[in-house]
Amino acid sequence: MRIDDSIGFMISTIGRKLNQSLTLRFQTYDITSEQWSVLNTLTLGDGVNQRELSQRTEKDPTNVTRILDQLERKGWIRRAPHPEDRRAYLLYVTESGRELNRILAPMEAELIASVLASVDPESERVLREALLSINDHIQ
Repeated sequence: MRIDDSIGFMISTIGRKLNQSLTLRFQTYDITSEQWSVLNTLTLGDGVNQRELSQRTEKDPTNVTRILDQLERKGWIRRAPHPEDRRAYLLYVTESGRELNRILAPMEAELIASVLASVDPESERVLREALLSINDHIQ
């Protein structure tokens, strides 16, 4: 089998291309697609610890730490001491982080809409179901 025929290779290639395209669109705002995915996830429900955020984003905790450091340095999130665990912090999105997300979320939606423009709605539904199923079974 040729590598180009591998579903895993196709998914990886498409994901890489989407990340690159999104990062190019976000360049003006000094944020990468990877950083935005964490910011966006946190915007949907902050006040969580880093372990919870890692699970929600399905990212390695070490990578999440690195991303959070960058987001905090840029003023888009803040860490607050956990009231019940002195070793942990709770994560919150700042108002500037929320404003940035309000700008970037439609940009991401526009990119995805343009990518899926040639795919009929039923095929998109099947694709979403298939990707969710693959994700659930890859663990």
